[in-house]
Amino acid sequence: MKAMIGIVADDITGANDIGIMYAKAGLRTDVYPLDSWNPAAADAADRPDVLVIDTNSRLDSPEIAYRKVAAATRELREAGCDRFVNKTCSVFRGNIGPEFDAMLDTLGASFAVVVLGFPKNGRTTLGGVHYVHGKLLEESEFRRDPVHPMTESNLVSILRKQTKRPVALVPIETIEQGPAALRAEIDRMRSECAYLILDVRDQRSLRIIAEAAQDEPILCGSSALSEESAVLLAGKGLAGNGETAGEAARNDGKSEALGESDAPANAIGSRSGEAVRSGEASPKSAEGGVLCAAGSLMPQTAAQVAYAKRSGIAAFELDSLVLLRPSEKESHLALLIEQASAELRAGRDVLLHASNDPEKVAETKRIAKTLGSGNTDISRDVSEALSSVVAAVAERAGARKLLVAGGETSAAVCAALGVAGLRLLREIEPGLPSCLALGGEPYRLVLKSGSFGSEPFFVKAIAHLKEAAE
Repeated sequence: MKAMIGIVADDITGANDIGIMYAKAGLRTDVYPLDSWNPAAADAADRPDVLVIDTNSRLDSPEIAYRKVAAATRELREAGCDRFVNKTCSVFRGNIGPEFDAMLDTLGASFAVVVLGFPKNGRTTLGGVHYVHGKLLEESEFRRDPVHPMTESNLVSILRKQTKRPVALVPIETIEQGPAALRAEIDRMRSECAYLILDVRDQRSLRIIAEAAQDEPILCGSSALSEESAVLLAGKGLAGNGETAGEAARNDGKSEALGESDAPANAIGSRSGEAVRSGEASPKSAEGGVLCAAGSLMPQTAAQVAYAKRSGIAAFELDSLVLLRPSEKESHLALLIEQASAELRAGRDVLLHASNDPEKVAETKRIAKTLGSGNTDISRDVSEALSSVVAAVAERAGARKLLVAGGETSAAVCAALGVAGLRLLREIEPGLPSCLALGGEPYRLVLKSGSFGSEPFFVKAIAHLKEAAE
């Protein structure tokens, strides 16, 4: 029985984000929610090279998050995994310390390398200080995150507040001396700390780190390092197509339309300058339109929603204020289902999105607070309402191609659709893949992190899903 890489992720979009880093290098990669994990999946004939378990724990209490990660780590170890990654948000939102601790405790380990930088998505770390598109983390859009506002930028400080284990840093100057020097520093620091955070300036930093840390049994942080690590693993023959794995992983250009569901993944670029007017019927109208849902309040998703509307996609708002009025809620949801279903049956693409106007969002929070609900509660309420509408529309209109934005919303939609697992297919933009649902209906899905993706991403993803269906 071949060994596997085991990954624990704290939300479904993060699970896909890191999974595609291995899939595009030719390693078969499957994702399962912890709640629906079946150990038999690790014994199947098409046993994956990389197994990702999503704990959906970012909004949980630290205690619950710890228990979930401990359980997921045990399942991965019992499935035959011998190397582990704890995938977290690329800006340290969530229960970082408890989840890192849970993995180390479960494996009886005392040390892990932590790399948060993701240069392709604007995340860099210098001197332990984290930047988002050149801004200090505390000055970025994540300062206003409704559940996990990030009010400081020093990663060592952030992690120290969430764990009793010692935390240390390797600065960029050491990393840029090369893999041998970095490997020696990692070995020296192994007895000095439990979590060793590494600076990241650019993609070259990640390549050096990947080579220096390729024998480390536990890595923690964002998905970016895995892109470089996967190339090394595939080159050693773990992937079925090891000869071309490096080329696939570094492919920033265009690729063929998606073929069979188990085809190795490759990066797929945008169609040069082509504006896809998704409000018009698909050329393959029998396949119907693409059903899109956006629950994230991140500015990137708001910009993507606005771009999609300008591109002609029929859009309908899930009014967050109406959700707080029980007498109006059911009729509002029923109307959304009717409107969206009619568009899809006519072969057009449709977008359902939560209220993202800042004034309405603020008013929703204010009223929810008077009703005894906090930001986490209203976030879950919106995700559950949106997912219920999506599931009803998918059933009524026969939609099998879906795009969902937001980690909480993506998890809720997958649960509502009965998706038991996901096989990662192809990357559309960095960290944003398409995937095939495992078990039940073979939905083609794109599950997008709220803060990732270019402004035209929805339009690009819709075109990608339609090409995949063909």
